[in-house]
Amino acid sequence: MPCARSQRGLTRPTLRVVLTGLLLLMAVAGCMAEGSALHAAEPESAQTSTGPSIGERLPLWSTLPFTGILLSIAIFPLAAPHFWHHHYPKVALAWALSFAVPFLLAYRDAAWHEILHIYLVDYVPFIILLWGLFTVAGGIVLRGTPVGTPIVNTVFLLVGTIIASWTGTTGAAMLLIRPVLRANARRAHKTHVVIFFLFLVANIGGSLTPLGDPPLFLGFLHKVPFTWTFNLLPHMSFMTIALLILFYRIDHYYFHRERGGPARAASAGRQQPLRLAGSLNLLFLGGILGAVLLSGIWHAGSFNLGGVHLEWQNVARDLLILAMGGLSLRLTATDLRRGNQFSWEPIREVAYLFAGIFMTIVPALAILKAGERGALGFLVGTIEAPWQYFVAVGSLSSFLDNAPTYLTFFNTVLGRFYPGQEEGVAVARLIAERGEYLEAIAVGSVFMGAMTYIGNAPNFMVKSIAEEAGIAMPSFFGFTLRWSIPILVPLFAVVAWVFF
Repeated sequence: MPCARSQRGLTRPTLRVVLTGLLLLMAVAGCMAEGSALHAAEPESAQTSTGPSIGERLPLWSTLPFTGILLSIAIFPLAAPHFWHHHYPKVALAWALSFAVPFLLAYRDAAWHEILHIYLVDYVPFIILLWGLFTVAGGIVLRGTPVGTPIVNTVFLLVGTIIASWTGTTGAAMLLIRPVLRANARRAHKTHVVIFFLFLVANIGGSLTPLGDPPLFLGFLHKVPFTWTFNLLPHMSFMTIALLILFYRIDHYYFHRERGGPARAASAGRQQPLRLAGSLNLLFLGGILGAVLLSGIWHAGSFNLGGVHLEWQNVARDLLILAMGGLSLRLTATDLRRGNQFSWEPIREVAYLFAGIFMTIVPALAILKAGERGALGFLVGTIEAPWQYFVAVGSLSSFLDNAPTYLTFFNTVLGRFYPGQEEGVAVARLIAERGEYLEAIAVGSVFMGAMTYIGNAPNFMVKSIAEEAGIAMPSFFGFTLRWSIPILVPLFAVVAWVFF
């Protein structure tokens, strides 16, 4: 049987050789760089179990695997899509091991504590919430085919923006992207509809609750109150109103420009009223919301697992979310998920990649928690004003994933202003004394995830679905240079000037 060839003409055996070499190179480089530096730390420091003391000893190059995995996520899907599609779990594992092995050898018990803490406190709840929202939203189908007039399209975007904070940007995008594409199937110009859908529904709409976007949920896991994100309503309202007005004007222009005029466009397809199927899943969605709220207001005590401090209300939250997802799978008709073209691949990819990200982010978080005593002390002292945090967080969120970017700068602020303090106390003081810093980090990570296809998890999903429907989506650089920079950057400048 002839070997299948990738999009770049490489045979599968060649890909295996390339992959093996890449994994060995990353593992050896990671061990050489980190192992020598980590073993240089003082033994008594290595035996402590607190993050800041390790953060004071870790060298800056221990963050290389974190940088490597994020750059891999940014580059490989564009430069070698076939390779990435088949081997991304192995790439993520290689980067994770390149940090974990020397870290464990050098710090032993303290390293086990740090790794267990990041997975039990951050990764597991993070993936459970995404899985729950993904599963439940996948059972809700919006059927019908309204005609994609400027008014109809604007209403679609407005509704999607509003519900994204409660269903998650992934859930809202899954629910609405196909009805939007059906409504505009006969339109000659429709790429701009998907672009603004990506801006609003897949990103900015997730600003108001920890359910909306992964960065905000990570903040919630780190003691930021559930309702604190309501403080982002003014920022979100400004961006939403400005983008909807601009979209309507652009869509109105294209609609009237189509051959035969608006009458032909309006009568191009037979209009069918919208109807919702799988409404039982709305109950499960409410159950997920209730579970998250419960964990924020109920204090049921705590326990230790492997030396990691866990709270019973958070365990109850995760179990309830799993139960809601399980009930959705059990009680939702198969044809409904088939109508949504439901697939487990998106959530599987997120789970694999974030398993690697959360492992490699350990040194970055520890160093940042050490504040000016850590290897990034120069950075902590350089970024001072809230608008600088907004720009820094947003710029990195544009090209790297916005969830770890949020968490990194969140710890930067805590390390700078409240080094060594217990996290709950430090967060409460940050909100009370310097709330604009947290707003800048949250807004930057959520809003500027819309700058590129790789800024937020739903972006590539929306692009892929649109291309499957025959819409010519711009390339990576075409999207950034032609759409996001001219449209979003001026609005972000206004946000920085007005709010920060």
